[in-house]
Amino acid sequence: MLSRKTIVFGLVLSMILLKSPLAHSDDARSLVENSFNYMRGRASIATVVMTVHRPDWERKMTIKAWTRGQKDSLFYIDAPAKDHGNGTLKKGREMWMYNPKISRVIKVPPSMMSQSWMGSDFSNNDLAKSDSLLTDYTHSIVGTEAHDGKKVYLIKSMPKPNAPVVWGMQKQKVREDLIWLSQIFFDEDLNPVKAITMLEIQMLGGKLYPKTWRVHKSGQATKYTQLTYKRLTFKNSLPDSLFTLSSLQKARR
Repeated sequence: MLSRKTIVFGLVLSMILLKSPLAHSDDARSLVENSFNYMRGRASIATVVMTVHRPDWERKMTIKAWTRGQKDSLFYIDAPAKDHGNGTLKKGREMWMYNPKISRVIKVPPSMMSQSWMGSDFSNNDLAKSDSLLTDYTHSIVGTEAHDGKKVYLIKSMPKPNAPVVWGMQKQKVREDLIWLSQIFFDEDLNPVKAITMLEIQMLGGKLYPKTWRVHKSGQATKYTQLTYKRLTFKNSLPDSLFTLSSLQKARR
């Protein structure tokens, strides 16, 4: 028969394992969802400068952005003048783009969601902060490390069976205070395709937030696109009228 000490030790060990963040996918799922909600907020208004960098050239765009919840986004290019007025609206999993030069709204089919946005290394899904990671993937914590004295969780996200996704796997690094540090996207053969790195964590919009987001394709570090936040405000809500096709076509000076 097992000794009483052995039984007690086994019970204590089981309790420790049950409480460990590495033990259950539910903990990983909650961490991903909570960090997603922290980074996005209930609603937000931002002005960012997007820099598309290549070894022999570079161009910049100033973008105004509005987000609400996990699904709604509106992006509007303010500068340069030749791109002024171009906009992108995302509601749920539907997306529309507006070109003021031809005064036309185009609905973006799901097959184009992974394509480049305005010639950058960000896809339509990247810029719209699609909720696909929350709904189409299962998550597990596969390790931890440290960053600025805080614990960082290494999370592996695998697509659910028959989920309508492009990526065969994603990996995230999320700090214990819910700040994202990086995200890597893998193809169906689990080869890395591109990575997003969050830099310059500082106070923005009343909370700690990465000021700079940089994305580059695997093996092409000298070719990247960078988002730099100039202004960021978090709101409790934004009006329904903002996330409409009429609003998408509205001039904003």
